[in-house]
Amino acid sequence: MTTAPATQTIPLGGPTLPQERRVTTAIPGPRSQELLARKASAVAAGVGHTVPIAAVAAGGGVVVDADGNSLIDLGSGIAVTSVGNAHPAVVAAVQNAVAQMTHTCFMISPYESYVAVAERLNRLTPGDHAKKSALLNSGAEAVENAVKIARRFTGRQAVVAFDHAYHGRTNLTMALTAKSMPYKSGFGPFASEVYRAPASYPFRDGLSGAEAAAKAISLIEKQIGADNLAAVIIEPIQGEGGFIVPADGFLPAVVDWCRANGVVFIADEVQTGFARTGAMFASELFGIVPDLITTAKGIAGGMPLAAVTGRAEIMDATHAGGLGGTYGGNPVACAAAVASIDAFENDGLVGRATEIGEVLRARLDALQAADPRIGDVRGRGAMTAAEFVDPVTGAPDAALTSAVAKAAIAEGVIVLTCGTYGNVIRFLPPLSISDELLGEGLDVVAAALAAA
Repeated sequence: MTTAPATQTIPLGGPTLPQERRVTTAIPGPRSQELLARKASAVAAGVGHTVPIAAVAAGGGVVVDADGNSLIDLGSGIAVTSVGNAHPAVVAAVQNAVAQMTHTCFMISPYESYVAVAERLNRLTPGDHAKKSALLNSGAEAVENAVKIARRFTGRQAVVAFDHAYHGRTNLTMALTAKSMPYKSGFGPFASEVYRAPASYPFRDGLSGAEAAAKAISLIEKQIGADNLAAVIIEPIQGEGGFIVPADGFLPAVVDWCRANGVVFIADEVQTGFARTGAMFASELFGIVPDLITTAKGIAGGMPLAAVTGRAEIMDATHAGGLGGTYGGNPVACAAAVASIDAFENDGLVGRATEIGEVLRARLDALQAADPRIGDVRGRGAMTAAEFVDPVTGAPDAALTSAVAKAAIAEGVIVLTCGTYGNVIRFLPPLSISDELLGEGLDVVAAALAAA
């Protein structure tokens, strides 16, 4: 068992949580085991979990379980609680909103908070052109609607996604997603007119950005044809696929080709959006301006909300009633989003993401220099990862990756794995985490690697 002294206390909506790693029982402890037993009995087996605890509170850089263990959070609920779990302004906004109304359905009785979120997205997303937004429930729903909008605008049907892509778990987004297990296996048939092109993966393909783009564009032109193509969709930094950062020049070349051929370029910024990469949106890092951009995860501090934002003429191509949904842009979620976006803009979180990235990169680069099992360190800002390989062959080592992650969790540090080959540990700490907690969390991961 390990105990670390509190170094900082983060004010939350209610009580304060000591910012410390505290492991007082084996993980899972007895109370967590009770909940996990209930989960096994009541929840569908397909709904898995990574960390075997019963969470009861979270804030700053920690998650506390029912047994009193306090775990350092290097996952942010998969890049969701970027402003910090239970951020005071988000809590206050939610409390005020829920006391006023829980729902009217924006398509029936519009309300100001939906419009306020759309206005902020139109202002903050890349490009100075006229924009409009539509609010939805989840990242997958945002992607589905972006494809609908692109097809309606162009009058074409085909859509291109890329190797290593992840875009969701609905039928259309499963077709767009590259990885079969666990996201697609056994769930077909999938939506038609979805095609796949090779992405830029510098660590494994050895290509420059220009070379990788030429390869993808050649395949698109030969196997699909620009005249049939409604949209190209890509994550500026691929998330579930392994935090793959494309080589310089790849994304601009693809965008230029789309512009020249009347193809809608969709940037899926569900995981990269809202300060995560050290820019408000990762597209900015690559100098690209998407036609449409999808967002979710960090948008509302943990409340379910997503959006499609894009060029006004494209967004307006859809007939009235063609976009929407019963819960899309729920007033409570919108209030949380307004507070979260204000925090991103006013609390220095873009700069904080850059600082976190510098800490992550320095530690991981040092580990890589000392351990050839780390084949690559990559990412931007507070979205950084290490890829684990066989030191002789360079082949992906998923077993080592899993062992390191499990050992870190057992010692009170939440880390997440990803990658097409299951051999990447990704670091997505909340931007509210202290340097002390972040450093301690990385110490635990380093020790787990050394012991593996």
